[in-house]
Amino acid sequence: MIVITLPNGKLLEYTKPILPFKVAQDISNSLAKEALIAKVDDNLWDLDREIRNSCKVQILTKQDPDTLHVLRHDAAHVMAEAVLELFPETQATIGPAISDGFYYDFYRSKNFNLDDLRKIENRMHEIVNRNEKITREVWNRNKALKFFKNNKEKFKIELVKGIPEEEDITFYRQGNFIDLCRGPHFSSTIKLGHSFKLMKLAGSYWRGNSNNETLQRIYGTAFFSDKDLKTYLKMIEEAEKRDHRIIGRQLNLFHLQEEAAGSVFWHPKGWSIFLEIESYMRRKLKNNQYLEVKTPQMIDRTLWEKSGHWDKFKENMFMASGEDNKTLALKPMNCPGHVQIYKQGLKSYKDLPIKMAEFGCCHRNEPSGALHGIMRVRQFTQDDAHIFCTEDQTTDESLKFCSLLTEIYQDFGFNKLKVKFSDRPQVRAGEDSIWDKAEQALLKAVEEANLKYELNPGEGAFYGPKLEFVLTDAIGRDWQCGTLQMDFVLPKRLGATYIDETGKKKHPVMLHRAILGSLERWIGILVEQYSGRFPLWLSPVQVSICTVVEKSNDYANLIYEKLIKSGIRSELDIRNEKIGYKIREHSINGSPIILIVGEKEKENKTVAIRYLGSNNQEVKNIDHFLSELTIKILPPDLV
Repeated sequence: MIVITLPNGKLLEYTKPILPFKVAQDISNSLAKEALIAKVDDNLWDLDREIRNSCKVQILTKQDPDTLHVLRHDAAHVMAEAVLELFPETQATIGPAISDGFYYDFYRSKNFNLDDLRKIENRMHEIVNRNEKITREVWNRNKALKFFKNNKEKFKIELVKGIPEEEDITFYRQGNFIDLCRGPHFSSTIKLGHSFKLMKLAGSYWRGNSNNETLQRIYGTAFFSDKDLKTYLKMIEEAEKRDHRIIGRQLNLFHLQEEAAGSVFWHPKGWSIFLEIESYMRRKLKNNQYLEVKTPQMIDRTLWEKSGHWDKFKENMFMASGEDNKTLALKPMNCPGHVQIYKQGLKSYKDLPIKMAEFGCCHRNEPSGALHGIMRVRQFTQDDAHIFCTEDQTTDESLKFCSLLTEIYQDFGFNKLKVKFSDRPQVRAGEDSIWDKAEQALLKAVEEANLKYELNPGEGAFYGPKLEFVLTDAIGRDWQCGTLQMDFVLPKRLGATYIDETGKKKHPVMLHRAILGSLERWIGILVEQYSGRFPLWLSPVQVSICTVVEKSNDYANLIYEKLIKSGIRSELDIRNEKIGYKIREHSINGSPIILIVGEKEKENKTVAIRYLGSNNQEVKNIDHFLSELTIKILPPDLV
């Protein structure tokens, strides 16, 4: 007897293996018509794949978030089929769904071009209309290897050889196209619909390794409706206008160059934003009982070996040779260094929690193809911190962190927040009882903080569960910035201890946490969030002083000096240009306040004030204006 448990708790019983589609029919004909995929226990499942054991079953329609991911995976397969039909000399390698669409990597001697993309997209529409049935097949290893050897597909051969012996080797067939794939997929190409678009071409490397073959990557996106597709394309168009690399150059904030690939050259205006954010964060940390520290940039490999980072991360670490042939590594993260500070001196349970923060400069050897402006770099500064606490303190400290994080995001103008909760992975360290406690502590904190969360099963770190905080920007894009990870492993590996209330030595729990993440990436996000028109407290130039005539230059200089002495970031424009030209230029550059100074203002000791986005101006006494402004420019935490 196979017992199927539905989401509402209702039970269905079957005497033999059953298809999810039949389960859908037994629930209702309308559900069967809308059904796209099933969830069997926690696994996505094809509608025509047999269920052989008692389990929980949920029938998914296009209303369920998981189905969009499957739709995009279908789109990747349809695109690969179209490419191989049009360009049969091509080899298909890997093609997954991603957060905003899909891609497929192809191996081909001749480069694709934009005209090819149009042809591929048109052929995809034809394949959808063919209504090709998509079927799952399980092959043995020898059959799979023979198939790909006959087709001379070396990339697929490598993938097959990498599949563990105990795992099934599954293929999905549609028409004459067959692909090595875990699935699942919809039942037919017609289910994909026509709300898709191929977006761009890019280069990539096989398995992401620059020593391997160069591949061509075709990106696309797909939705269930034309309306959603148009909304997305409009967002992409808006995102291009907000590109932080373009705005950063226009506003003279920073630049990048080949001689320091992946590192940022901060110009005075950009660096003022960096320092303002760092000062704001430093005050927030101090008010929440964090102790700021600084750890070395280069540390001997032996520490990284003890921590476990060497085995997992050495390919991304920059190395240098020291005395006696010692290998030193530029730190890619701060946590092992913080443990070394914690270990200095005996700690009691009464000393905990200890909150250790650092604006740590880290280096990671990211592939050159992955670098993206200041969003993805090799040298970056983390607003990193680690909380050393007892097991009993984990929920309370997690709750405090969630509260601090939401406060900070709101101060920067981000009010929409999603949380992903990642629980234990299959390969992990620590006993299940510890994982139970850690997961419960994190979940309790999120719930008490009134944060909505979604489950991300099996995606926790090997040492503990984690929360990922995803904010939404002004044009609807999601950015994963903050993290909170609960670690029972690293303190033990590196010998961090405290004396508990019974006099016994124990290892503290270590909460790894970041709010902004990389400050470079955070500034890139802010540039795009505000299109370069920053809030007054963050703006690199808060006030621009523009003269109408040369006779008012001395008065403008006097105002400029007063502003600078008051800590207001200002610039003086006494060029021999028309005032209209000056106003337009400073408005384009995002100056929040423009002071217009002429003979009349000089005579009356006033300024004409124009605010960004307004065509009106008001006249105020200069001292009165200054007293008001010193309050207006305060960061949110000081208001």
